Amino acid sequence: MSVYVIAYDVGTTGVKTCLFEISDKISLIESAMSGYDLFVLENGGVEQDPDQWWKAMCRTTKRVINNSGIKKEAVSGISFCAQMQALVLVDKNGDPVRRAMSYMDNRAHEEMKTGIMSGFKLGGLNAYKLLRSVLISGAVSASVKDPVWKYKWVENKEPEIFSKVYKWLDVKDFLVCRATGQFTMSEDSAFATLLYDTRKDKMQFSSELCKLMGVNINHLPPICKSTDMAGTLTPKAGEELGLVPGTPVFSGGGDASLIGVGSGAVEEGETHIYMGTSGWVSVVVKEQRLDINNMIASIVGAVPGYYNYFAELETAGKCLEWVKDHLALDEIGVFLEGKKVWEDPESMYKGMYDFMLDKVKDVPAGSNGVIFTPWLHGNRCPFEDHYARGMFFNIGLETGKTEMIHSVIEGVCYHLKWQLEAIEKKVKTKPVIRLAGGGALAPLTCQLLSDMLGREIESIDNPQDAGAVGAAITAAVGLKVVESIPASKKFIKPVRKYEPNASNTEIYDKLFPVFKSLYKNNKKAFHILNKQ
Repeated sequence: MSVYVIAYDVGTTGVKTCLFEISDKISLIESAMSGYDLFVLENGGVEQDPDQWWKAMCRTTKRVINNSGIKKEAVSGISFCAQMQALVLVDKNGDPVRRAMSYMDNRAHEEMKTGIMSGFKLGGLNAYKLLRSVLISGAVSASVKDPVWKYKWVENKEPEIFSKVYKWLDVKDFLVCRATGQFTMSEDSAFATLLYDTRKDKMQFSSELCKLMGVNINHLPPICKSTDMAGTLTPKAGEELGLVPGTPVFSGGGDASLIGVGSGAVEEGETHIYMGTSGWVSVVVKEQRLDINNMIASIVGAVPGYYNYFAELETAGKCLEWVKDHLALDEIGVFLEGKKVWEDPESMYKGMYDFMLDKVKDVPAGSNGVIFTPWLHGNRCPFEDHYARGMFFNIGLETGKTEMIHSVIEGVCYHLKWQLEAIEKKVKTKPVIRLAGGGALAPLTCQLLSDMLGREIESIDNPQDAGAVGAAITAAVGLKVVESIPASKKFIKPVRKYEPNASNTEIYDKLFPVFKSLYKNNKKAFHILNKQ
């Protein structure tokens, strides 16, 4: 039996709303995108307006229904895949008491220093809090960007606003609340607070960790599974979205959980790499592991009983966006002048990136000695340093834009290689890697990553929609159309494969130590230049 579900892929800069038909396969029927603001503040703050997320959802939902010809009554459920580790503080009505603090927000230095960097230390962190956190949650709030420090920042810097807080939610949990009136968090969202007790069968936050970190446990909502129906659309939400009130709303999950599901990497040892605005390397594991030195943790995912051993890169595709907006601005402008009409914003952006990548396809491996570091907004793994920044290294008089742009793609891939190297010190990975995200749309990027890693790379149909596919699968499981999340693997087959070019791999292996040395050699300079 076929069913229709709507999946919302809520990213850093916009939402993509996808209408899927699920039968013996998953088919994308219609999609629409809408953007919203990202407020980057001088003090390290990065914020978003949750009401803009909801309004973008409403615009795109109506567009998808109107353009698809599918009646709203035919939609069996909705679900979500969203950016994670934001802090959305709401009142009893579910309305935000302030703008959301993004996962990129890094202003809570004082709160982190006071909260976990005092007393007897182990690895620079309070030894007792570190050990208790690792024992209870399998991880620790070791980054200034972790949400508990944002929570404490609001408590310390904005006490009047903090007094209005009823619940702490993440991005998609806020949208679930706006849609249903219910305050919930899926397991992966709960784990991302790093206050979740992973030792117990019953899903719950740790009262001990909340006390250690100074968090009011009453601010944390009930926990559910990604495939659970969190509620149904309220009449008001149904009217605003253009859907039928009472439509089931499934909790869904974060992007770190569901992009792996949507790319078909759901079994132990299977690895996927994501190249979107941010990037990461993730391996499915059966047991929790933690590598504090390299800032890698096993995060709770959507598949019950399994974890994702996860290494994050703050800016991946964002680096190419920077290139598009600054380094290749003149060429992009000429290109756009020659293309007056676009079907939609997504095709326009894809056209711009295709144009830019076509211009650099003949640059040799190694970019004629130019190396780029992709730390445009600091870095988390394998080193935590929000002062680190990007650089072009080894530019000469003969260096042109093509080498620089090509080196940006290589820089992102070098860093992913570094993360995979760190991951494989602790866990085994299967030889073939799935690549998801917008980066997987470009054959140049796929082949370059294969050459860089010396591994076979597979990509799937519409890899930029892997998160939305993962969200659709959670709804399908919740509706009992699909037996389980692992059973969805049969829907997701590779459509393209890339084998490494041995001569290029040899070049990258030679230059890789140089790339890694650039952080160590410039760490002090980064701090002098960027520490406020």
